[in-house]
Amino acid sequence: MSEEKKAIYDAKELGTGRMLLLGVQHMFAMFGATILVPILVNSYFGQEVLSVQVTLFFAGVGTLFFHLCTKLKVPAFLGSSFAFLGGFATIAGLDTGKFKFMNPAEKLPYACGGIVIAGLLYLVLAGIIKLVGIKRVMRFLPPVVTGPIIICIGLSLAPSAVSNASMCWPLALIALAVVVIFNIWGKGMFKIIPILMGVVISYVCALIFNAIGITNADGSAILNFEPIAQAGIVGLPQFFLAKFDITAILVMAPIALATMMEHIGDISAISATTGRNFIEDPGLHRSLLGDGLATSIAALFGGPANTTYGENTGVLELSKVYDPKVVRIAAVYAVVLSFIPKVAQLIGTMPSAIVGGISFILYGMISAIGVRNVIENHVDFTKSRNLIIAAVILVCGLGFSNGITFEIGGTSVTLTALAIAAIAGIVLNAILPGKDYEFGSNPQADKNRGLNFNTHDDK
Repeated sequence: MSEEKKAIYDAKELGTGRMLLLGVQHMFAMFGATILVPILVNSYFGQEVLSVQVTLFFAGVGTLFFHLCTKLKVPAFLGSSFAFLGGFATIAGLDTGKFKFMNPAEKLPYACGGIVIAGLLYLVLAGIIKLVGIKRVMRFLPPVVTGPIIICIGLSLAPSAVSNASMCWPLALIALAVVVIFNIWGKGMFKIIPILMGVVISYVCALIFNAIGITNADGSAILNFEPIAQAGIVGLPQFFLAKFDITAILVMAPIALATMMEHIGDISAISATTGRNFIEDPGLHRSLLGDGLATSIAALFGGPANTTYGENTGVLELSKVYDPKVVRIAAVYAVVLSFIPKVAQLIGTMPSAIVGGISFILYGMISAIGVRNVIENHVDFTKSRNLIIAAVILVCGLGFSNGITFEIGGTSVTLTALAIAAIAGIVLNAILPGKDYEFGSNPQADKNRGLNFNTHDDK
């Protein structure tokens, strides 16, 4: 009978070699999802606008910065956030006001500017939690509001997944099948990195397809290696400064409502995994501060938003090594990779069909998380107030495909569908009588939601 693996809180006892290897394991866990964000964003804009090198650089730097903010205590890795993909897609399609005559590359800095503001909202929430406590804050963000908003984020991206997959359906279906197989039947480390395995195996298939002459639906080659040959071995990431516009800010800022809830859930999950209550020490306000600043700094210099990664929490559970130093080693690896342009260009050759096949899972999972958020918190839809709130959020989030554009002081402002949905949900929840959810009153529901302060089960 095998003994349960002993938890290790100080990786020095394993030796330097094993620590470095564990760092590689954490890097692989985050790699597939992190690099997929710029690939997806570039597919929305129709050209390479968001750099893989910059993305990797700020995943590493953001993680190190987060660790400083949390007193080097929380073993979390910050990778690219998928929640903001809908915002990128919306800004790529903006054709009103100052965006009407912009090319895709000119629009991206404004998207990053919106993310800078979204990251600063974390600081606002962190300050409020520090001052008044989390219970008073969460009363404005119950599951009946956050759940439907998360559902809208995923569903709004669905057409993009189908469009990319249609470039080569056989390749897309291979990518989809590999992710499903490793996620359901994978063992050990392979179960934690299904996205990376989906990318690697389907890319091998793309090499075979390309070699035997199979092309995309539009007749173009599945793979083009010319950019790799032209790229240097060592080079600086392509940083640029974010720009700010009220329309772009209103696109991105509401998404922070969902990502802040995700953050709270992830920190609670890491606490439960390691047996340390990080919500109390170093404190949720510190982890929100670190995540928010990491996101704002990344976006300010041309990177995507960051978020705490569940994939790396899975690695913690698998390895039973809970020392944050191991995660910081993975962050250093990510920074080193960001200075190798050939790696970035290799990633950039990813066929659209592979992106589409993997997106079938990713975008659907975003919406499914929203559904789970509603179900596990027992939102009572026999009550008219809950039905009304959810219904209005869903119709606003999916119905206002072009948003609402209006003039303020001679400036054209566009409220996007997600912004309208978030505003409508929060306002309706605040004014309609009969609230049936109070954070902390049902510990089991909060635990299911990932918002549990007690990391040990007393039963």
